[in-house]
Amino acid sequence: MLAVMNKKTIRDIDVQAKRVLVRCDFNVPQDKQDLHITDDRRIREALPTLNYLLDHGAALVLMSHLGRPKGKEAKYSLKPVAVRLQELLGRPVQMADDVIGAAVTAQAHALQPGDVLLLENVRFYPEEEKNDPAFAAQLAKLGDIYVNDAFGSAHRAHASTRGVADYLPAVAGLLMEKELNYLGGALENPKRPFSAILGGAKIGDKIGVIQNLLPQVDAILIGGGMANTFAKANGYAVGDSLVEEDKLQVAREIMQQGATKLILPTDWVIGDKFAADAQARVVDLASVPDGWRILDIGPATLKLFEQNLRAAKTVVWNGPMGVFEFPKFAQGTLGIAHTLANLHDAITVIGGGDSAAAVQAAGVAAQMSHVSTGGGASLEFMEGRILPGVEALQNKN
Repeated sequence: MLAVMNKKTIRDIDVQAKRVLVRCDFNVPQDKQDLHITDDRRIREALPTLNYLLDHGAALVLMSHLGRPKGKEAKYSLKPVAVRLQELLGRPVQMADDVIGAAVTAQAHALQPGDVLLLENVRFYPEEEKNDPAFAAQLAKLGDIYVNDAFGSAHRAHASTRGVADYLPAVAGLLMEKELNYLGGALENPKRPFSAILGGAKIGDKIGVIQNLLPQVDAILIGGGMANTFAKANGYAVGDSLVEEDKLQVAREIMQQGATKLILPTDWVIGDKFAADAQARVVDLASVPDGWRILDIGPATLKLFEQNLRAAKTVVWNGPMGVFEFPKFAQGTLGIAHTLANLHDAITVIGGGDSAAAVQAAGVAAQMSHVSTGGGASLEFMEGRILPGVEALQNKN
C-alpha cells in the first residue's frame, strides 16, 4: 500500500506556461428546486491544488462529473459549480458548453497562464464511464499535463480518471496526496492503539474491509444495520430489523476470526417503525420484541465504544451507528462524532460518505485530522484494493 503514497504530485513537475488538465471531484449536492449548491466542501477542497497551479504559471482546464445523468440533462450541468468556484478562487472561471469537440479544443488552446476553464459534465458522454480510448484521447488534447485530484472517483476506471493518463504525464493533486497520506498512513503505519469503527446498513459492503483490517487493528467497533446481522448470527432475536440472512455464516466466521478484537453492541435504541416519528425505546441485546426494529446503538454501547476510543491513537471511521437522519436515532452516531472530536492527541480519519455527513451534522468536522471526500473510494482503499485512478499516476522513483 505504501506504493500509492509514492506517486508524483504537482510539486514534482514544472507547470509554468502549461495547460494543466485537472480531474476534480465537483460532484456536490444541490437543492432540487433551484439547483443551489447545498454543500461546497468538495469545491473548497480542490482550492489548494488549483491555487498552487495558478501561482506557478499554469492555465487550467478542469473536468468533473455531477450526478448520474442519462445523456445531456440540464439539471446535471456544472454551471452552478463554475459560479461558486469563481467566487472561491476570486478570478474568472470560463464555462465550456461541452466536454470535447472543436469549439472546446479552441477555447482550451486559447487559455493564457492564470486562466481557468471548466468543462461540462464528463458523464454527459457514455464514453466516459466506458473508459473509451478515443474519448480519453480527445480529453487529453485539451492539456499538456494531467493532474488527478479526484480521490472520490479514483476507484472508477473512467476516461477522465484513468484513460487520460495513457496520453499525458499524470500526477496527483494536493487533495489526492492528502487522502492517500492520511488513509494510507492510518492503515500502513498507525500510532497505536488503532481502532476502526464500522457502521452502515450492510455487512456485505464491509466484509472486505473487516477482513483487511482485522490483522492490522487493535479493535473494530461494529454499529449500524450491519450489527443486526452479527446479533442474529449470535442467536439473538432482532424483531423486524434489517438483517442479511445470506451473510449470517460470514458474520459467524468474522466473529471467530476477530474474537479478541471485535466489539459489538450490548444494547439498542429500537423503533416501532422505520420513520422519524417512530416510538423509541432502549432495550438490551436480548429484548427486541416482534414488530420493532433496531435503529441505533444504545447508551450502554456508546459508553463501551467511548471507553475503547479514549485510549486510541489512530481511529478510522466508516459508516453511521444508526439511522442518524432521524433525530431520535442519531445519538449513537453523534456521540461517536463528539468522542472523536475530543481525542486531541489521536489521528482521526473519517472515511467519507455518511460518516463525513455525520461529523458535519455534529459540527465537529474541523476537529478531525482528516475527513475524506470519497466514500466508495475510501472503502475500497480500506479493503486493500488498488484504485485505478491512483495506479495510473507516475511513481516518484
